[in-house]
Amino acid sequence: MGTYKLSDFDAVLAIARRGSFRAAALDVGMSTSALSSAVAKLEEQLGVRLFNRTTRSVSLTAAGQRFVDQVKPALKDIHGAIDTVRSQQETPTGILRINTFATAGREILSPLVLEYLRRFPRVQIDLVTEGNLIDIVADGFDFGVRSQNLVPTDMIAIPLGPARRYAVVATPAYFESREPPKVPSDLMAHACIRTRLPNGGLFRWQFEAEGRPVHVDVEGPITLDEASLARIAVLDGLGIGFFMESDVREDIETGRLVRILDAWTPPLAPLCLYYPSRRNPPAAFKAFVDLARELARFLRPS
Repeated sequence: MGTYKLSDFDAVLAIARRGSFRAAALDVGMSTSALSSAVAKLEEQLGVRLFNRTTRSVSLTAAGQRFVDQVKPALKDIHGAIDTVRSQQETPTGILRINTFATAGREILSPLVLEYLRRFPRVQIDLVTEGNLIDIVADGFDFGVRSQNLVPTDMIAIPLGPARRYAVVATPAYFESREPPKVPSDLMAHACIRTRLPNGGLFRWQFEAEGRPVHVDVEGPITLDEASLARIAVLDGLGIGFFMESDVREDIETGRLVRILDAWTPPLAPLCLYYPSRRNPPAAFKAFVDLARELARFLRPS
């Protein structure tokens, strides 16, 4: 009888879930070549092919589907048993996977993630930032971080701070020869840094007046897909940018950027750390939740 590794079974489930060796490799923390080699070895041991592979896609064979259907619940029980044992650890260890988007990643990195690693150096954190909202359970993450209004209703959520706001900014030099916009529609007479969404569409700048939303399709010389790049363009004087306040707060405070249309950007939902209910979670998981709750109490407005 061959010797089988739990990680090989996890790899098969990750490939079946993601439909891609490359995406699955990221989920399980392996290189694509190492993952492919592990699955090929498992198939050789089993004497059956689990996946149909082409240059364009990966799909389960009939035997692979039966294998996944039977192994999946068994693996869930095994990982549950491992979690139960790890919950008794005195010192948290292991890996935590967190899914968020780039701006939120920047907001939580220092006060939550890096502070956690300072307290628990035997834990590793895999922080993935992406624009699309995913199913953190199906994609193998321990936690997600999103705006409160985007957290699935079946998740436990911890608000990580007060309400957030957008900020519309440009350099003082940009306005030396231009009249600053007084209302959102005035933006159509200005150069604006446009942002492309993960789905390929252009982001419509969002404002609010007397509780009613106002959306503006701005125009400008450049379209970017990441706030840090847009900030560089705005600081260079190319035009007006639309950001989460946290991304440009220091620039506003130091005078590098001037804020406009402030009254049109009311508070937004706060960020939340969210996760599924788990029986006997590992010590590393519990410690992260405890630190998030500690941070939430510290950041709660008085």
